[in-house]
Amino acid sequence: MAATQGSLDQTQLSLYTPVLTTPSISQAGWSIHTAKRAILSSDEIDQVTERIKIPLPEMIFGNNHVIIRHDASGWEIGFNAVDALDRVAKHGNPDGGLVKVSYSEAWLRDKASSEEGVHEVVKPFDWTYTTDYRGTSRPMTTSFEKTEDKIPLHKLRRPDPILFFEDIVLFEDELGDNGISMLSVKIRVMQDRLLLLCRFFLRVDDVVFRIRDCRIFVEFGENEVLREYVVKQDSYENVKRKIPLRTRDFGLFLRDPNWVAEQLPVIETVTEKAKVPMQAMS
Repeated sequence: MAATQGSLDQTQLSLYTPVLTTPSISQAGWSIHTAKRAILSSDEIDQVTERIKIPLPEMIFGNNHVIIRHDASGWEIGFNAVDALDRVAKHGNPDGGLVKVSYSEAWLRDKASSEEGVHEVVKPFDWTYTTDYRGTSRPMTTSFEKTEDKIPLHKLRRPDPILFFEDIVLFEDELGDNGISMLSVKIRVMQDRLLLLCRFFLRVDDVVFRIRDCRIFVEFGENEVLREYVVKQDSYENVKRKIPLRTRDFGLFLRDPNWVAEQLPVIETVTEKAKVPMQAMS
């Protein structure tokens, strides 16, 4: 298992500077900013590649983002593709090697050579684009600390009306037809609370399934933020065995991140809390 980042402070030096416009929704002193745009242009791809020093996924929505902002204090946390990709291992996986398929080395060479913006790319990088990204905070934002508190699922199960919902893909790659690597963000806002899920989903055919979920929970009246980070992983064969008998389309299950997430064992869980100031931070 790849090492995980110890705190959000590691991502405060963001490579991504969003242009905030009118919030998608404002509720109880919080504003949610979302952007859902086209994939990066070739010039933008060259610029980002030069900055993070690895070849980029086939589809990178580098101008997409979701930002949760506390209006009075300016506290915020955001999610974007560029900062997430900057957390990909650039010297292979820290757990002792790359996930490999029969022709992964040749694929890696072709991938790197196709990216003209990479002048000093470190090879081999983690070609699965596995990231331990938990979001980006802006400077002066209070940091997260570990807590025993849990996200109150009973509140999320209530049939409260959903005032706002968005599902945004940040990047996706078919790994040279060996599977899929995808990072996406979903957010739903209710009257009294919100929940965000940033999910990294990996399927390497005949090798492995991997999920890394980062959930952000805000109870508006409590001025604190809970962040839960969960790592799940299992072999391709173990997951395939759990497909219901007499199923005609195995791929229907193996392509469904929600179904796969329910089958994978939990490898690691970290829950953290951040206190949100009542007024602007100096």
